[in-house]
Amino acid sequence: MPPETASKKALDTRRRVVIENVQPEIDCGRYPAKGVLGDDVMVEADIFADGHDAVSAVLLHRYCGDENARDWVETPFEPLINDRWSASFCADKLGCYEFTVEGWADHFKTWRRDMAKRVDAGQEVAVDLMIGADLLDDTARRAPAKVRRQLKEWAATLRSGESDEKTVKLALADEVAAAVAQYPDRTYATRYGREPSILVDPVKAQFSSWYEMFPRSTAAEPGRHGTFRDCELRLPYIAKMGFDVLYLPPIHPIGHTARKGPNNWPVARDEDYGSPWAIGSELGGHKAIHPELGTIEDFRHLVQAASEYGIDIALDIAFQCSPDHPYVKEHPEWFRKRPDGTIQYAENPPKKYQDIYPFDFESEAREELCRELTSVVLYWADQGVRIFRVDNPHTKSFSFWERLIGDVKAKYPEAIFLSEAFTRPKVMYRLAKLGFTQSYTYFAWRQTKGELTEYFTELSEAPAVDFFRPNLWPNTPDILTEQLQTGGRPAFMARLVLAATLGASYGIYGPPFELMEHVPREVGSEEYLDSEKYEVRHWELESEDSLSNFVARVNQIRRENAALHSIRNLIFHETDNEHIICYSKQTADGSSTVLVVVNLDHQNTQHGWIDLRLRDLGLDPDSPFQVHDLLTGARYAWQGYWNYVELNPRMVPAHIFRVRKRVPSEQGIDQFA
Repeated sequence: MPPETASKKALDTRRRVVIENVQPEIDCGRYPAKGVLGDDVMVEADIFADGHDAVSAVLLHRYCGDENARDWVETPFEPLINDRWSASFCADKLGCYEFTVEGWADHFKTWRRDMAKRVDAGQEVAVDLMIGADLLDDTARRAPAKVRRQLKEWAATLRSGESDEKTVKLALADEVAAAVAQYPDRTYATRYGREPSILVDPVKAQFSSWYEMFPRSTAAEPGRHGTFRDCELRLPYIAKMGFDVLYLPPIHPIGHTARKGPNNWPVARDEDYGSPWAIGSELGGHKAIHPELGTIEDFRHLVQAASEYGIDIALDIAFQCSPDHPYVKEHPEWFRKRPDGTIQYAENPPKKYQDIYPFDFESEAREELCRELTSVVLYWADQGVRIFRVDNPHTKSFSFWERLIGDVKAKYPEAIFLSEAFTRPKVMYRLAKLGFTQSYTYFAWRQTKGELTEYFTELSEAPAVDFFRPNLWPNTPDILTEQLQTGGRPAFMARLVLAATLGASYGIYGPPFELMEHVPREVGSEEYLDSEKYEVRHWELESEDSLSNFVARVNQIRRENAALHSIRNLIFHETDNEHIICYSKQTADGSSTVLVVVNLDHQNTQHGWIDLRLRDLGLDPDSPFQVHDLLTGARYAWQGYWNYVELNPRMVPAHIFRVRKRVPSEQGIDQFA
């Protein structure tokens, strides 16, 4: 503000407290931060005032969804260090909470602090007691009758003129301070200028284990198209591996025009099924089901059957059309036309997707288009689906997604949206801010210790951790990395452990993952040879080489160790070998501590020393502790900061240690818990 303008502004020197750097707050409150049901939402802020007066502050929060409970709930802030303060509230409802901060110069707290110093110094405090009495009288005017009488009695005692030990003890009593703190003078309090919000989702929004499966490839015998009934028969297998989300690629009718053949061949044979992402035919569109999978009643039965195993069905939302989709004929205005009058098919040069038409969100009919697409998600939510994996959301309008997700969560606050946007970081972050619950990441392409450490440090710290929930996938139908192509069994095992423990949510595309499918379509490609995207496959699930038991063990470890249910607690530890990465997670109360060590070299045994940040783990450098390998059952006695590890990738390329502290025993024998 220019000086000549500032001089004309009304001056109020009585509002002395400054509140800044409030967290969590996303883009100055434009977007909500994210929490999950049952969270203690921690709010921090810098709160200070001019001069030497003590400061008090409260966190104000309220639930946005209940018009009958719009009053603020107050929680006192506690000081941390360097004028940083913190407070928390429990998010016990799904939906949106808002909060703000209020602080004031606390004259009684200041008086009490200085009074204690004077008493300790042996100074005369008679006048100070009278000042305290005035402050108690002032508080009494704001207090209810019963408390008012007590405050006035205390004030009378302080004003009696006696500065003996009994009177001084009363003046400094915690009981007196607590009573005054209930009715502070906030006439000139500073209220933070914004009311940031927290969007509270189900616990599965933060901690979940996904399994992707093509329903058409679930038949028990080769050569037959799978059905929803076949999917039901696959549920025990998926549940045994410990997954709680089953993600199905598009289940809708597939178009005929420009249908792709095996390995994305541009010309299909009569017997080829095409890509499930080429949605729509004369049999229907986004609200219809491919007839060979079954009926809507069969689908509802699958959703119910999965729920009995603790599994939620996640559906793919791919807002694009085959040229044969009913939308193309009924609403040509929803698509972009080229100068020759034909509709523009999807392209990502040099790739061409002639079997897919993208929607035009700049169309004059965009409002009608957006309403229809929102109705698609609501339709499937009405069928019992609460989790949606969204295909390429970055190629659609940001404002469209913000409204769609808001409309769906208004009716189904438990809905979860996973953003499949492998694009630029700022675009991925924007999608997360505007409402996507979880997001795919660059994890598949982060291979070295340095790459993993840098990337996951970013994702586990503010600001990203407050709005971006990563969901880590070592493979997808589109991603077969070079490591998985060449690294053999150790690569699959190591990448699984990393995905399952670095973040809190992860997924695999199976059965190709547990069966270690690793042959690319051609050298240098990340496409699978004979990909399920273009043809029906048959899988030998009972193969002796399957990793299904290893996957099940890792998922069991995830469930049983609460430290692995979050990414906020991720700490990296130094190692003296670039092929070994080490990190830990611990619950806030210290009841669960997990230490992970992974050999990133899939060919050779690697060994080295890890430098543990023992203080961060609540461990005494002078006391032994035990690390219990939950993958193999082995136990090791460690002590001090530096400890030795050796990992043979041909056996198990990783340790997932549960850290157990030493518990003294009467017999003098070390015990650990």
